[in-house]
Amino acid sequence: MISNQILQNTIDGLKAITRIDICVTDIEGIILANTMGDDEQYENDVISFVNSPADIQSMRGYQFFKVFDEHQLEYIVLVKGDSEDVFTIGKIASFQIQNLLVAYKERYDKDNFVKNLLLDNLLLVDIYSRAKKLHIETDVRRAVYLIETENEKDSNALETVRNLFSNNTRDFITAVDEKNIILVKEIKANESYEELNKIANTILDMLNTEAMTKVHVSYGRIVKEIKDVSRSYKEAKMALEVGKIFYNSANVVAYNKLGIGRLIYQLPVPLCKIFIKEIFEGKSPDDFDDETLSTINKFFENNLNVSETSRQLYIHRNTLVYRLDKLQKNNNLDLRVFDDAITFKIALMVVKYMKYMEEVNN
Repeated sequence: MISNQILQNTIDGLKAITRIDICVTDIEGIILANTMGDDEQYENDVISFVNSPADIQSMRGYQFFKVFDEHQLEYIVLVKGDSEDVFTIGKIASFQIQNLLVAYKERYDKDNFVKNLLLDNLLLVDIYSRAKKLHIETDVRRAVYLIETENEKDSNALETVRNLFSNNTRDFITAVDEKNIILVKEIKANESYEELNKIANTILDMLNTEAMTKVHVSYGRIVKEIKDVSRSYKEAKMALEVGKIFYNSANVVAYNKLGIGRLIYQLPVPLCKIFIKEIFEGKSPDDFDDETLSTINKFFENNLNVSETSRQLYIHRNTLVYRLDKLQKNNNLDLRVFDDAITFKIALMVVKYMKYMEEVNN
């Protein structure tokens, strides 16, 4: 069904052009949209007209028109006046609403198709046959964006995204749960992942400023066939989750930039526990004091550069060396040695992953 607001906008536009008052009701006579500005009720007249075999009828200074959706009566259009011009306006209004019904039905069918495509609910043969019926090209480059909103059922965010991409009818915007908006974006032949990142940041900026909504945006890899769109969607979902664990300060996360975090995310938790036990010999990074943790993190940020790290920490180089020696003595890992540093870095990421999985499962 068409929303009442869309119906109201449609007849307001027609009245602005023709200066003829129009009213739209359902088949029970309940007013859905009206430009007449009066409190008159049309219930009895509408029900009488609905029960008559006529598709057009004049009664009490109004002309009535039936609007069908595939032979199913959906709306009644009333136009005030009985002249030939008023009759023409009534026919135009009915025709416009009829076209809106077709457009909304097609949009709903496409939305259903895209949802089932993303969720792998379609057989391969059904994907191509339904895409053909809905006039959706199957061999276009596409990527899936996942937009997680701060609040559930954020209609402002959804509408903002729709307005942002309304010019391209080959993009699809839908939702499969309460918090995530999904954009299936057509990617032109000359567009690379750099353009995908720009689009993600545009979405982020628009929702922050227009909808006043904090969001996280992730996206999957570019696929060339419509059957692979669900893969890009799964990648976007993984990117969103991995971003929360390892890159929580980033508002835009790309699947192809997840690096080692993507591998750790796919490890079974029992294996992670064995790994941590072996590395820290029964201890945990949670046991480190704040000074040690800040030293470790700053050392990694500066690519194991002792001089730069000591400068940024406002400590003497020898003090930093002392801290690193102490860490080596307690954990048998020397962060100045690349192999030990990478082992320690992975261990810290594994601990983050284990904490996240524990919170999710509780």
